[in-house]
This record gives sequence, C-alpha cells and structure tokens, in this order.
Amino acid sequence: MKKFFSVAALLMVTVLTLVGCGGTADNGGNNKVLKVGSTIDFAPFEFQDETNKEYQGFDMDLIRAVAKEMGMTAEVQNIGFDGLIPALQAKNIDIVISGMTITDERKENVLFSEPYYDSGLTIVVRDGEESIKTFNDLAGRKVAVQIGTTSGDEVHKIAGVEVKEFNTVADCFMELKAMGVDAVVNDRPVNDYYISKSGATGVKELSERLTSESYGMAMTKSNTELQTKVNDALQKLKDNGEYQKIYEKWFGGVEK
Repeated sequence: MKKFFSVAALLMVTVLTLVGCGGTADNGGNNKVLKVGSTIDFAPFEFQDETNKEYQGFDMDLIRAVAKEMGMTAEVQNIGFDGLIPALQAKNIDIVISGMTITDERKENVLFSEPYYDSGLTIVVRDGEESIKTFNDLAGRKVAVQIGTTSGDEVHKIAGVEVKEFNTVADCFMELKAMGVDAVVNDRPVNDYYISKSGATGVKELSERLTSESYGMAMTKSNTELQTKVNDALQKLKDNGEYQKIYEKWFGGVEK
C-alpha cells in the first residue's frame, strides 16, 4: 500500500497539536500509554467493526501485543493516511502502524521497525492445478483480478494472458471455481484473508510473489530508543508464538 503525505496535512496536524491534541512522541517508551496512529480503513489490517468499540485487525492486535510486551497500553487514534507521518513529526503520536510500506522515500522522514508483514501479489489456483507454479506459467491463461487494483496492471504485462476483471475478490474466486479462469491474482493479504475468513475450499495459494513490499511501524527519526524497544518486543512475540497466533487469527495457516 503506497500512499503519501502532503505539506497541507503537516499544517493540519500542527494546528491540531496546538489546540490540545498533542502527544509525547519522543518518550522512548517511558510513558505507560503508547500513542498509536493508524488509518482505520484497510481490512484485514485495521478496520472498524460495528459490533466492537475497539478497532479491529491484524495491525491492531499486533500493536496491542507489542505495547503490552513493553509494559504499556496502546491508545489508537484514527488519522488519515496523509496525516500519519506529519503527526509523528508534530509529536502528536509515538508510532504509526497502518499497513505502511517501508520505502527509501519514507526512510528520509521516519525510522521503521523491522518488517512485520511481507506483502506482494500472489496467485491462487484450484487445488488440482499443477501446471501453474509461477507467474511465467500464466502466459496463455485466463486470469481473474479485482477491478481498480495493481493486480490487473501487473498481470497485463505478462504476454498472452487474458485478464478478466471483477468487482470483488469473491467474484474472482467464484469464477475460478466455475472454471471460467485458470487463476486469481491479487494482493497477498487480500487472498489470505478471503481464503481464511470465507472458508474457501478447493483452492490453494502459490508461494511466489510477483511484487514484494514489507510493512513496518514508523517512529520519529530521533526516537531510536523506542525503535529498539519495539523491535525487541516484536522479536519476543515471534519467539514466544504470540505473533503466529495473531497471524493465524487473521490469515490462517503459518506465516509465509
């Protein structure tokens, strides 16, 4: 997920800070409350469930676990994606977790944790399909993608592919099961989440990724102490199995 912040967003966050919403971003993890910024519109990583007053998703469970490991409580603020990095720089929040891709451009403005999720485009095929193992094998095949996603752009680059676009990922999977296409290509978390939550059977996801991007938690450039504590907490969660439990809750199976 690649989104960018603007000067206008920075000015907006600065105004909010001046009127009393300020935080202590450079607390090095010393405060009991970890002020978290996230954009709550990216299921299954962060979203609002009408049946639950707390924000839900993989990121939300993970940051709460990280904060707990650090002896803190995560307090999540819903901030527009353009305003997340400016909010850090204005010291309105301590950390960002929001499906944010680690890029060289963003590294010029923030520190990132170690990657906590590796994304990218993946292929889903029917269980019995053995002739499709890589993206190169899609040449001459019919492939379903969701309208308006990068999946279609990337698959169109493969010579000889007939791309069929659908409104939803569910429609893509229905077409695959109906033998109307040979494969579905979509973002890995979208494929993982749909297969896990829908209980989809008769399909399998291939391990190869056409693109690769890693998500990280962002902190201010000067907050190396918090960065260290977050990385230590994340590693402990992986070592003690808690990260895997969170992963299985949202995506099913073993982390890939």
